Parts: sequence; structure tokens; C-alpha cells
Amino acid sequence: MALRQPARKVVPMTDYCAFSKDHKCIQWTDYEITRNELEEANELCHGNWIEIQHQREYIDLLQETLRQNGIDVPSEY
Repeated sequence: MALRQPARKVVPMTDYCAFSKDHKCIQWTDYEITRNELEEANELCHGNWIEIQHQREYIDLLQETLRQNGIDVPSEY
């Protein structure tokens, strides 16, 4: 009869640390801060992209108006 060890339960990362005075895990705090910063950066990037698209459409409209009135539009660079 073979003895089997019980399956080890995988414990997700928590904010408990037995070795710290206040039992807070520094890595967990760092993880939470980083996750929040990434969420904020994602929101900002999305907002910036919408603004860039709006500005590009506006530039295209102005350039087309200039061309229709016979005004040369200089190249971008």
C-alpha cells in the first residue's frame, strides 16, 4: 500500500507576511500600486488616442478646405 501525500493547495498571492511587524507584504503592496498605475495609464492612452484621431480628422478637413480654395498645403516634414 503506497502512501500518498495530500495535494498541495495553491494559495494566491495575499497581503499577509509573517515576517513583517505589521504583517503587510511589501510585494503585495507593490503589485497593487503597479496594477493601479497600469489601469490609469491604459485609460490615459485610450483618451489620448481618441484625441489624436479627432485632431487628425480636423487637420484633414482644414487641408481639404485649403486645397479647394487653391491654397497649397506644405508637406508635414
